[in-house]
Amino acid sequence: MEVNLEKLAFDIDFHPSENLISAGLINGDLLLYRYTADSVPQRVLEVHAHTESCRAVRFIHEGRAIVTGSPDRSILATDVETGSTIARLEDAHGDAVNRIINLTESTIASGDDEGCIKVWDTRQRSCTNSFDAHEDYVSDMTFASDSMRLLGTSGDGTLSVCNLEEISAWHRSFYPVSSLNGRKVVCGSQSGTLLLYSYGYFKDCSDRFLDEDRIITGSENGLISLVGILPNRIIQPIAEHSEYPIERLAFSYNKKYLGSIAHDQMLKIWDLDDILQNPGNALNNQAAVEDGDSDGMDVDNPPKSNKGSDIKAIADYFVIHDWYKQCGSPKVS
Repeated sequence: MEVNLEKLAFDIDFHPSENLISAGLINGDLLLYRYTADSVPQRVLEVHAHTESCRAVRFIHEGRAIVTGSPDRSILATDVETGSTIARLEDAHGDAVNRIINLTESTIASGDDEGCIKVWDTRQRSCTNSFDAHEDYVSDMTFASDSMRLLGTSGDGTLSVCNLEEISAWHRSFYPVSSLNGRKVVCGSQSGTLLLYSYGYFKDCSDRFLDEDRIITGSENGLISLVGILPNRIIQPIAEHSEYPIERLAFSYNKKYLGSIAHDQMLKIWDLDDILQNPGNALNNQAAVEDGDSDGMDVDNPPKSNKGSDIKAIADYFVIHDWYKQCGSPKVS
């Protein structure tokens, strides 16, 4: 499944219980699509959310609302059913809002281009914690709920660990980031290598990969890859979004579908059962992308650092033995 968004997308998020996916665009628009198997996703909502680009998108309150963040420094909450504004926090940050994630049912975290991470109570509409965690833009965040730690990564090449109970932060190493069952933290690096840290021991990288888990990554060459944790430690391409860099990956609520956006203005929704069992099909059937004039591409004011990361997105993790039970052992070549 795919749809032409007609503008560059910066973020996507799946509804927590329905077949809905949201996208934030470079022109400030928030789009909402309903998807079904083997059909073109249908647009059900279009809202001009921000005066500048819509960089961050997240469903909150069990999917009844969507929060968005923008370089205009505001955070907006939009009603999913009506598209009306629930609340707008002007000047929520001192700089462009780059990432937003869910923490609990009533709290979210946002990160900006100056490296500041804030925690918000969505019911009280107030900031409860603020961390000067980084010296450059916040590229990604994840939350370890069992220990109340908020992990962030940045264009300055560091990983921060923010203690929400003590209002303190510690930092080290690369980006983007995803937490593995509170046991491991995986980070993408500029070299394209995935680094794994044992939780609580962030000063040293314990291993490159984890024995029992797999993750899905998106990179600058447009490939979506399954990182299989096998004895030979193979990274296997399973699909190709386009020839352009992957901007974001996301799982549907039931992990049946994987959403991807890149710099080609296309939103693609992949059937995970299909691409995991038959990875060659998604690669071989990918249509060739026609050469275009780069002068005609949409551009946003990007985060300030010129440091890049070959690993552009980490979709998340899932336990390999659970997938074995459902689909059988993956065929890796």
